[in-house]
Amino acid sequence: MYTELAVLGTVSSDLRLIQEAVRTMTSGSEYEFKPAITAAGGAVRRRRHVGDRQLTARRLLFAASEANYDPDLDIDWDAAPDPDKDWLPAQRVSLYGTRLWHSLDDEQRRELGKHELVSMLSAGIYAQSILSMLMFRDIVEGDGLVDDLTRFTLASINDESRSTTMFSRLVNATGAAPYRLPGPLQRLTKLTLLAPTGPLGRGFRLLLEEMLDSVLRELAADPSIQPHVQQLTKIHVVAGARHIEFARDDLIRAIESHGPIANALHRWALAAVTAACYAVVVNPNAYRAVGINPVRGLVAALVSANYGRNARRATASFRRFTRDEGLLNGPVAGTILRLGRVG
Repeated sequence: MYTELAVLGTVSSDLRLIQEAVRTMTSGSEYEFKPAITAAGGAVRRRRHVGDRQLTARRLLFAASEANYDPDLDIDWDAAPDPDKDWLPAQRVSLYGTRLWHSLDDEQRRELGKHELVSMLSAGIYAQSILSMLMFRDIVEGDGLVDDLTRFTLASINDESRSTTMFSRLVNATGAAPYRLPGPLQRLTKLTLLAPTGPLGRGFRLLLEEMLDSVLRELAADPSIQPHVQQLTKIHVVAGARHIEFARDDLIRAIESHGPIANALHRWALAAVTAACYAVVVNPNAYRAVGINPVRGLVAALVSANYGRNARRATASFRRFTRDEGLLNGPVAGTILRLGRVG
């Protein structure tokens, strides 16, 4: 006992000596911390460090193995919807605050929210199918067919498939039919595998992940919505965080592999995609569910103040990250975002 106390006393004494030495070393002006500055005296802008792609994939692959779930079992799909809860928060419904919104009674507003949620879930199924196609292309075009990067890509495709399964089950739970993409967009999906692989392509992938994650996180935190919706969103955001981290690193690598002129072109194109992306989330045919003409409803939604708020909120995380990395900076990109009411 006394020997152990003596040892502990010696260790404590040594620690005090080390701490005193550190204070002595750092107290002199020679060791004072000085923030880095440029030759002109300005602050140094640091881009976020991006680690080795294989190591990042391995770490996220381990995380994915520890957070598995079964969309068919982890949500009680047989439970009846709560008649007193909404499918979508009122402020997330596209017509919120408009004259058309005020013309609807509470039951119609809830019904419209349900159909707009189904429209969002349908768009999410398309988006995740597109992401899976692009990830399969990465495997086919990549050099390491059996490395950790490929395995993480396959795990990510599995995540997207599980989320798509949940989305489809939730659509079934609402009792409403899914909404297909408008004809022109439906035809564009056939060109998915021709999408560029540079900053525009990587940025588009990140935009889809970030928008979906942003909307679902907001729903997960709202106690007024249906339990099915809450449970789905809580499960989805776990996998979504891994996908966003990897997609962000890939975007930074793509930016660094291109010159300033190429990045400028990618910047303007990505700004246009960002400005237009939220407009396709709600299918105008959803307005038919409450007796509103689709064209009239679409125009009212797009010109409303609520559209700008929701579009900015859905893209906020993506815009903040891309601006920090210098991709959506500049007057041209800024003008495009403002025209799309997301800037």
